[in-house]
Amino acid sequence: MRQYDSYSTGIKIAIVGRNKDTANYENALKEMGVRYTVTMDLGRLSGYDGLLLPGGGDITPAFFGQKNQGSRNIDIELDIIQLQALDLFVKWERPVLGICKGMQVINVFFGGTIIQHIRELSRHAWENGDKMHTASAQAGSFLENLYGEHMTVNSAHHQAIGKLGQGLCMAQTAEDGIIEGISHDRLPLLGVQWHPERLFSTSVYTTDGPSNGKVLFSYFLSLCSPCL
Repeated sequence: MRQYDSYSTGIKIAIVGRNKDTANYENALKEMGVRYTVTMDLGRLSGYDGLLLPGGGDITPAFFGQKNQGSRNIDIELDIIQLQALDLFVKWERPVLGICKGMQVINVFFGGTIIQHIRELSRHAWENGDKMHTASAQAGSFLENLYGEHMTVNSAHHQAIGKLGQGLCMAQTAEDGIIEGISHDRLPLLGVQWHPERLFSTSVYTTDGPSNGKVLFSYFLSLCSPCL
């Protein structure tokens, strides 16, 4: 397990989402000692050094060229704002971390598609808590550098990435082929299907158990530089 703790505590992270859904992400950034704001106001984003796209409901299927085939808990306003926020950070070439739905938003932004209801549901969907399963990192990916080739991740989703968007690289897959991590081939954009913000307790980390989410957050934060 690799540690990345060289980030500046002066950086500021924007969580683009609704306050009622972001408590776990806020707690994670608090524990990392990083300033953050939860906002839906695109006009405030220029002063932020990194963007966190959190988990949540499902993306509006029309945004990836499909009719609704099992998507639920859709929030069109939030989808539009998150895609617009991502567009800004892509133009600014500032770091982005997408978690669960946030990773899927990144994929849709770059022209990818979503599987609206995965057949492998029993292995991945929330059921009285996170499911746990193993995942394998692609050689040379950021997740292999952080955690090694194999790790255990937590899971709470019924949708997954279908076709990868332009410029995106697969970084990790589950045993059933579901994509668990992505990155961009040029920009500092990272995405995971699992929930590192719920894996912050070092007491749960063992060589055979869940992997510590602080490692991923630390790496993301190390990519961020304070805006001038």
